[in-house]
Amino acid sequence: MQNDLEEKKSKKNKFFQLLVVSSLIFGMFFGSGNLIFPVHLGQMAGNNWFSAAIGFAVSGSLFPLLAILAVVVTKSDGLYDLAKPVGRHYAALFLVLVHLTIGPFFGTPRTAATAYEMAIKPFVPAQFDRFSMLVFTALFFGVAYLLTLHQSRLLKYVGKYLNTIFLVLLAVVFLVAFLNPMGGLNHMPTTAYQTTATVSGMLEGYNTVDAVALLALSVTFVHAVRSLGYRDKELSKVTAKAGTLSIVLEVLIYFGLVLLGAFSLNKMKLSANGGDALSSIVNLYFGNFGAALLGVLVTLGVFTTAMGLVASFAQDFHKLFPKVSYLAWLRVTCFVSFVVANAGLDTIITWSLPVLMLLYPLSLALILVSLTVHAKPYAGVVYKMTIAFTVVPAVLDMLNSSPAVVTNLTFVKYLIGVYHQYVPFASLGLGWITPTLLGFFVGLLLGKMGVFVNSRVTQESKY
Repeated sequence: MQNDLEEKKSKKNKFFQLLVVSSLIFGMFFGSGNLIFPVHLGQMAGNNWFSAAIGFAVSGSLFPLLAILAVVVTKSDGLYDLAKPVGRHYAALFLVLVHLTIGPFFGTPRTAATAYEMAIKPFVPAQFDRFSMLVFTALFFGVAYLLTLHQSRLLKYVGKYLNTIFLVLLAVVFLVAFLNPMGGLNHMPTTAYQTTATVSGMLEGYNTVDAVALLALSVTFVHAVRSLGYRDKELSKVTAKAGTLSIVLEVLIYFGLVLLGAFSLNKMKLSANGGDALSSIVNLYFGNFGAALLGVLVTLGVFTTAMGLVASFAQDFHKLFPKVSYLAWLRVTCFVSFVVANAGLDTIITWSLPVLMLLYPLSLALILVSLTVHAKPYAGVVYKMTIAFTVVPAVLDMLNSSPAVVTNLTFVKYLIGVYHQYVPFASLGLGWITPTLLGFFVGLLLGKMGVFVNSRVTQESKY
């Protein structure tokens, strides 16, 4: 009898731990973009909202899930380990580019800027805007720094508390909205969603760039699971389950947000963006209290993401440059993020978005080979060939999304024109797909023929 009780208690504890880890993973990558993109998508899709939501879920949720599984099956201890089969120098460069872009040069400052725009700015007189932004971002990154000082506590702060509050508030919004819907769903979609709603939804979900973010955050959630005492196969199993559970929750929320946007067309016109759409919807249901509710909701969403980003930056850079401590790297990323948020975020975003267009194809190519050939004796050559074939279209996608000072250059215009004309899906920003698959199969062919046999890379477990 005693043994049965202990077994039930053990199973209950493990299930609770699984929920907390899932909450941690969800809280770290679900930010403001994940909250507002689907609402605008619902407005644009109209009565084709379901097809558009499926497309959005494929690119916005399936790719991140594959990123988690890639980390699990390769038993990687972060982004550097995952990319190392391509080459140590490439892995180091890739890690630096990903973390600088997702971190202090773009992603992390944007979390604070978004929270300020949604939660504080509506209540501050215009003449105090810059000063209040300075104070708010100092507090934002100061608290983020204090809560990530101890890596082992991240699971508690994000998984148990902050993300739970966020989900409860979001559930309140859904409950009120769906118990009292604004009307029917018979609204004409915009042009892009009339005949190709699923494809258009996929392209919209592609913009979340969550696959890149989850690769960067992998070091943090792997460390969190390890801190619970899990090792080896059990660690991989718990991480896979928690990641899958967090993605399933994300899909359900995406469908709810898309439906919310589609319903809103009965009471309002198509908004300029998802932020305006969500703000109008919440204000309609909650009145003056709506602005405060939305401010808290968005702030919680982006703050948990910011905590994950600063912690993963410090953890991965400490691993790459072990002579500099985790705390030192944490101070660097928090301070630089604070400066960038106040001193030129718009310019940084302008130049960071093209880098994301470079990193996303490379990330998906890395996920592809990690999930398929990481354990093969010829894995090294497949990794190298796949990435080599992906680099050129990724660079061209980067050039195409660069500021006008770059895209107006004659040779850049020519390269992009040829690229869009001859490479399938290039005009959609997906021109990397065909070259990546070609490189993958070339690598497989060379590997199975025994070419470059010395390129064999076997990843040893870091657990």
